[in-house]
Order: sequence, then structure tokens, then C-alpha cells
Amino acid sequence: MARGTKKVGLTGRFQSRYGLSIRKRVKNIEEVERAYHVCPSCGHKKVKRISTAIWQCRKCGTKFAGGSYVPRTDMGRIVDRVLKGEMSLEESPDKTLENIEGEET
Repeated sequence: MARGTKKVGLTGRFQSRYGLSIRKRVKNIEEVERAYHVCPSCGHKKVKRISTAIWQCRKCGTKFAGGSYVPRTDMGRIVDRVLKGEMSLEESPDKTLENIEGEET
């Protein structure tokens, strides 16, 4: 098996194949995917990916569904905020140019 180097890290296994920009993109995704994440139930940084979109805390054993590469997606955070009542359905999560210009004046 190929050994990763400092510069290319996890993508050292691809050697010179596929092009630099694609290997950089894969490296960024895999670094986030393989890192430990914070558990939503116990709060410890022990969550690891078991399978596609399935995550498990190694401390408390909680299994939950999330994103393919991160346990909490941006859309999942928005849904949680709507369910808690912090945000209404009419509010847009993305500010448009007109909204930003209207707020400044």
C-alpha cells in the first residue's frame, strides 16, 4: 500500500493519477470525513463514521444518521433551528443581495 507524504497526505495512494485539483478536493473531503466530531448526545469529541451517512459515538455508543461526509449538514442545522422555533419557515437561510443592501440603510 502506498505511503502518504506530508504534502499530499491521504491522497498519496493516487500517486500522479487524476490531476492535482481533483486530488486536493478528495484530500479536503477525506480529512473532514475521517476526523473525530462532537457527539450530539454526550458532547464528547468521539464520533466516527461507520458507513455512508451513519455515525457512532465511541464514548456513549449513540448511532445516528447524518451527512455522507459530516455528521451534521448545513440543511440539518437549519431544520433543527426551525423545529426549535429559533427561525420561522419564511426566513431565508441565505441572505440575498437585496436583503443585505436593505439592512445597511
